[in-house]
Amino acid sequence: MEDSPDSGANTCKHVGAQLPALHRLGLTAVTEGKPSKVAAYGQSALAHWGADTYMGHQELVGTIPKRPQQRLMKDVHQTIATALTRAGYDVRYPWDDCPILLVEQFVLIGDNLESAYGNIINVTADLQQISFEKVRNIGRCVRESVDVSRVIAFGGPNTSIERILSVVKENEPGQWGVDTPKSGVYGEGYEVYHMGYGVNMAGQFQSIAEKQQLPVFRIGKTADVLHGGGYANPVVDTSNVLQTLVEQYEKAHTDAAFLVNVQETDLAGHAEDVQWYRSVLETVDQWLESFLDLMNSDDILIITADHANDPTIGHSRHTREYTPILVIGEQISPVSIGTRTTMADIGATLAEYFHLQATESGSSFLGGIIKHTNNME
Repeated sequence: MEDSPDSGANTCKHVGAQLPALHRLGLTAVTEGKPSKVAAYGQSALAHWGADTYMGHQELVGTIPKRPQQRLMKDVHQTIATALTRAGYDVRYPWDDCPILLVEQFVLIGDNLESAYGNIINVTADLQQISFEKVRNIGRCVRESVDVSRVIAFGGPNTSIERILSVVKENEPGQWGVDTPKSGVYGEGYEVYHMGYGVNMAGQFQSIAEKQQLPVFRIGKTADVLHGGGYANPVVDTSNVLQTLVEQYEKAHTDAAFLVNVQETDLAGHAEDVQWYRSVLETVDQWLESFLDLMNSDDILIITADHANDPTIGHSRHTREYTPILVIGEQISPVSIGTRTTMADIGATLAEYFHLQATESGSSFLGGIIKHTNNME
């Protein structure tokens, strides 16, 4: 994108994968301007600040997050402590010279050491000693107190607060937090709740759908980063993601929405591993034709991305590029939808397709691509 320092990034071109199915469905129309004969196609700018998995997904389902600020705990610990104390929580400092907070004896609040500097505050808990509902409420209080990109509340039952405290460290100067991989929170019983800055979850597609009793299946990374009460399976392996989608699709006997993320492309980009990235894309492409054969005549499939991650750009972070949009289905006309100003248009389109109230943000492009609107009744 023009506003990005990664102006030379071009994930699709630089990975160089062989993707005959995707190109037939319109990827060539997006990348080379050759019109598709079988699908609607276009691209979207990112309306959220940066190029972030969580924020990208919030945008995709119909909300545009506010622009966050970069803050470390050393900048905001007093504000957080005051808010939590006013809310009735017991708040202590385990160390006098460290901006880490211990809340209700079993919850530790600190900087996220695995993400970009100053973007995320972690709320890490020993779930042997405190319920996750209480941890979420503590996280919500933190969320209301700060303007960082994200607050993540999480924990596990197979660790202890003593172990969590033992792996607190200073990563970059002034950046204090829990070394999460060493904390023991991951594994069976792990629970997580993401809270983005300026994100109205009630205005998102999946929230609106569930209020209207439309089943929403979250498979892959969407199970972690999109909130909902329906089916959620945070599977990572690409083949398992695709197989899970097929299994749940075939079991669904009523209208339903499937929000699926293939996370291994993201992991390959972070690893700067072109071959891995190429392999994952080609796995999806080879699977795609068989899934299209399963689709009913009134189904639509939207293929897109929440951000890019060019593994050749010279760093391991996400890259801010236009994301492709391909829309496939028997009732879809092979037309261009142009360049959308926000990925929230996808969430808005899904809401219109299922005859739901509009999402908070985004403009539906359904009317411009559907062949016979009366077939949707």
